Amino acid sequence: MDEDLVGRARSGDHAAWRALVDRCTPAAWAAIRRFRLQEADANDAYAWTFCRLVEHLDSIRDPQAVGAWVASTASRECLRIVRLQRRVDLTGDPDAGSDGALDDDPFERDELEARRVAVWTAFESLSEACKRLLRILTTEPPPSYDDVSAALGMPRGSIGPTRARCLARLRQALPEAA
Repeated sequence: MDEDLVGRARSGDHAAWRALVDRCTPAAWAAIRRFRLQEADANDAYAWTFCRLVEHLDSIRDPQAVGAWVASTASRECLRIVRLQRRVDLTGDPDAGSDGALDDDPFERDELEARRVAVWTAFESLSEACKRLLRILTTEPPPSYDDVSAALGMPRGSIGPTRARCLARLRQALPEAA
């Protein structure tokens, strides 16, 4: 579905572009809401997200993952807005306030949250088989390959190569900045 919409939007079909925006709008707003921006800033982030989509529509490698691309781009646009808001007047007392710990820096928290969103969005674009395998392999304590083989009904010798392919797909689905 997304592949067809992206292809038609690339060729200038305005109805396809509107349908693509409608389809991707929930992903954009979900990412933007996490930043708790003021309404005007949130609307700017939304608008800039789709400006970026227009700019990069021809270079999106996997049209099936356009929703993930939009969510990641919306997060980056929010981070850009937060960075612009962080510019402060440096005439005050530099020793007043925070001790500089990471936990006290909302920008760092927002950036970490944006990365987390990007990874989970990319993860959701994986096949169900990859998601199941990666979920099992990341449990604590780590299961043995025999346990994974029994749980998923796959040969023990294919777990490692399948894991590598799934992680490669995950990396491909991640935006470059994540």
